[in-house]
Amino acid sequence: MAAAKRRLALPFWEKDRVDVAIATNMISVGLDIVRLGVTVVMGQPKTSAEYIRATSRVGRDPDRPGLIVTVLNIHKPRDRSHYERFAGCHQTFYRSVEARSVTSFSPRALDRGLAGTLIALARQGHLPMTPPKGAGEILRERPRLDFAVDALADRAQSHAKMDPADAAKLRQTVQERALDLLDEWSKYAKELSDAGVALQYQVEAGAARRRRGNRGGG
Repeated sequence: MAAAKRRLALPFWEKDRVDVAIATNMISVGLDIVRLGVTVVMGQPKTSAEYIRATSRVGRDPDRPGLIVTVLNIHKPRDRSHYERFAGCHQTFYRSVEARSVTSFSPRALDRGLAGTLIALARQGHLPMTPPKGAGEILRERPRLDFAVDALADRAQSHAKMDPADAAKLRQTVQERALDLLDEWSKYAKELSDAGVALQYQVEAGAARRRRGNRGGG
């Protein structure tokens, strides 16, 4: 593999160069050869993400533009649809990029999703926390929110398909991070409260704005 990539990178005047490389859809990952200038795609890939990655292998040098040729099969509905809406698809295909799968309770998943999930559980699972300005109630209700922490920790442990010791360690990690988030939430609510501001989850969409001035007009 290393030798093939080395030959692909050689300029055209080198004797050992490669003029044509035939590849499967695996070309969409890891083939970063600046020299490549033309890609021929045989058929519309199954996903938009794969199509974008595969066709982005060329044209990476700003001084040497790339050319992409897509050969579609008229007998395949997906290919035909792509052909009939070719311009529109290429102008907006980033809208149709498929969601990427994630590993539940992985470090990155916890970074992105734990806070929102914890807040949702606290808000929906404990009535005083539910109203829009209920976020500030954490200053009084904090001891009664451990149920949300325990629910997430238990879910992490039961989801983990691993050695019991590792599952217990994951449970502890989720529990500690959730408790830290509740502490940060309480700290932020306290700072706002001291400043005379009520903490709320968000400004509700479509909420009526307070009018200034006299209501009677004139």
